[in-house]
Amino acid sequence: MRVSTKGRYALRLLIDLAERRAEGFVPLKEIAARQNISKQYLEQIVSLLQTSDMLVANRGKQGGYMLAREPSKCTVREVLRATEGSLAPVACLEGPVNNCEMAASCRTLPVWEGLGKVVAEYLDGITLQDILETRGADHYVI
Repeated sequence: MRVSTKGRYALRLLIDLAERRAEGFVPLKEIAARQNISKQYLEQIVSLLQTSDMLVANRGKQGGYMLAREPSKCTVREVLRATEGSLAPVACLEGPVNNCEMAASCRTLPVWEGLGKVVAEYLDGITLQDILETRGADHYVI
């Protein structure tokens, strides 16, 4: 699994919004400037996050974006699934049903299923609120 800039920037965008919850709707151009990310690229990302019910948008003079729910209710896994799609480590595990013709006899399938489970549980265990409250990379370990 490799997280693209879309997934990484989405997480930064949501953390930025979580830090500014008290301000209400935050203009995208302000987020882009603070995060040093192209506004046009962020527009693509917010579209995905709105579709996933993670953001609320407001148009007009007081327009911008805000989180659709509390930071403690948004997991990193949700963010990455909204922006990256499947987080499955192998293609045969991407859908709800494994249609691989080798699934019944595949000796490595349990390895990939286990990896997928560990990644899902790890990412489900980290919320935006957790990130807001924690500084330093050594706090999230497996």
